[in-house]
Amino acid sequence: MTNDLSPDLDLRPARTPSIRRIAAIVNEAGGGVGAGAADELRRIVANFSPGADVVSVGPGEIAGALRAAVDKNPDLLITLAGDGTARLAAELCGADGPLFAPLAGGTMNMLPYALYGRHSWQDALDGALRAGVVRPTPGGSVAGRPFYVAAILGAPALWAPAREAVRHGKLMLALTRARRALALAFKSKLRFELDGVPQSKAEAVAFVSPLMTEACAGEAFMEAVALDPRHAVDAFRIGFASLFGDWRSDPAVRSHCCKAAHITARQAIPCLLDGELCRLDHDVEVAFVPNAFYALVGPDAPLPDAAADAKL
Repeated sequence: MTNDLSPDLDLRPARTPSIRRIAAIVNEAGGGVGAGAADELRRIVANFSPGADVVSVGPGEIAGALRAAVDKNPDLLITLAGDGTARLAAELCGADGPLFAPLAGGTMNMLPYALYGRHSWQDALDGALRAGVVRPTPGGSVAGRPFYVAAILGAPALWAPAREAVRHGKLMLALTRARRALALAFKSKLRFELDGVPQSKAEAVAFVSPLMTEACAGEAFMEAVALDPRHAVDAFRIGFASLFGDWRSDPAVRSHCCKAAHITARQAIPCLLDGELCRLDHDVEVAFVPNAFYALVGPDAPLPDAAADAKL
């Protein structure tokens, strides 16, 4: 298997960047962050940037703190928080903003694990600061909203709350949420086109960044996965796999590589963007973004197709 991606992806030779000004946002209420994390992060970065601006915030203060940090034009923005914070910070940094280091401070930590592997946030940060290299990071957009790991459109996106309940050991709550997701299945199929070519209907369509999948290795594409259960047994099987296993291997799943998609439905479409549940209009455009932002990673960080080992 090759790790060489298309020229559309800006995989320039790794280089050690010059980091002088560091801004860091810590959500100590995050699922993977404990009390005192801001002080610990401050001690780590002090060895590299004594004047680093490390701010501990509550959940309602995150968006404002991120915007304020990016407005100061640091060389590096660090977040220690959940997936929603990482997604917003990556969007604010963009391709022209500061380097970004999203550390694992939530419950799923999809983007941090894809970039740094399963290292602790302390080890990931220390490695990036000591011998950091710049990694252009691909992503995508759904109705203008960014994602960097995966987007799931359709009723199976509603399995995510059940999955989160399982992660927290709340099995009865997980069962209740799973029943709700199953009850909403088959209510409205999605119609979808991939790169302008009409496809068939599907219960849901997922779009996965090349950061997280080997399906389109060697090409600058995202993976489009159509979930098309025929009856309740199939829907339950896919839902169960989304909680505990690899749903791509299910026989009711079809996979394609694409750069753009058009999704329509008869009603609003539930959507999961990097773990964050939202509701979209009934007519949606999806696009691949080759270089969404630039991450600072350690020298032993997973390569793009190896990151697929961090299962969704």
